[in-house]
Amino acid sequence: MDGPDDVTAIKVSTNASQYFVDTYYAALNQRSNTIASFYMAPASMPAGKSLPSISFNGTQIPTAAAMQTMFEQQIPQSHYEVQCYDCHVINPSYIMEGTQGWPAKTGKNMTILVAVSGYVKYGNLKEAKPRAFSETFVLVPNTTAAATKQRAKNVKEWLIQTQNFRIVV
Repeated sequence: MDGPDDVTAIKVSTNASQYFVDTYYAALNQRSNTIASFYMAPASMPAGKSLPSISFNGTQIPTAAAMQTMFEQQIPQSHYEVQCYDCHVINPSYIMEGTQGWPAKTGKNMTILVAVSGYVKYGNLKEAKPRAFSETFVLVPNTTAAATKQRAKNVKEWLIQTQNFRIVV
């Protein structure tokens, strides 16, 4: 299958990553009730592994709703400060079975690896010691956005398929 040219792939993945990082960490910092909306709908891989796959500091989180609940009920007030992020195209021609993707040349059918590092404070934000974190995501196209072929308000073009968060120190 044809995918996007290199210039398009770099532009789309960079823009998608920047938008994702800006909006996802803002939602975490605001303790937003929209955290679950950043994740793909539940699905299973051929071997039966559930998606999205979410690991938070070594603990497997079963669903996006459970991640939302964890941030609302178990994680104290927090503030994430992203220091840097990078992105790489994993698959330039990813289309989920049973869905209609974007035209291949647009670059909107890619899977994107996003690596993020920074600092997080938990609890009393004025007194809390910043702790380094590292987080890796695999973003996939939002099939709802692809079906409508437009960016509707509050419809994310890219959703989390896989996430691994770790406190570094």
